Amino acid sequence: MKNVVIFGAPGSGKGTQSDKMIAKYGFEHISTGDVLRNEIKNGTPLGTTAKDFIDKGQLIPDELMIDILASVYDSFGKDHKGVIFDGFPRTIPQAEALKKMLEERGHKVAAMIELDVPEEELMKRLLLRGQQSGRSDDNEETIKKRLNVYHSQTAPLIEWYKKEGVHNHIDGLGELERIFADVCSVLERL
Repeated sequence: MKNVVIFGAPGSGKGTQSDKMIAKYGFEHISTGDVLRNEIKNGTPLGTTAKDFIDKGQLIPDELMIDILASVYDSFGKDHKGVIFDGFPRTIPQAEALKKMLEERGHKVAAMIELDVPEEELMKRLLLRGQQSGRSDDNEETIKKRLNVYHSQTAPLIEWYKKEGVHNHIDGLGELERIFADVCSVLERL
């Protein structure tokens, strides 16, 4: 079982690389944004509680987010090939909570894959994505805010995962297939 945290700034290619890993390795995928939207849409007790926080403009507490992730993780059964965690953890307390949740199941994070892309390239990618998809949050002002939040929270997590011995740096700039080959080389070593 290869549980993977895919990590990178908005626009670094996490979704694209996750899709390729799912196709090649048969991994499950947990995107926190998608999970929250589904829980809320389905009116689950966890979704209802999460919606209360969101409606008040508050962040969802780590404990609630872990409960939601644990529920989704457990829904994959005991024989899954691994799970890609996308968009979580974002802070050291979340990383510690994820580690504890997995340990309670006899599992662990096998690798943290960091997709590193220069800021100018991220800006270009996100502005292009906004034009193509019509995503309202892909505008210059919002992108700058999202990148600032990412950078202020990221550095400590990279160091935390280095101490855990599972951090893997991938140059996320360049040809898609070369980037995926680098990701695969990390996964093949696990």
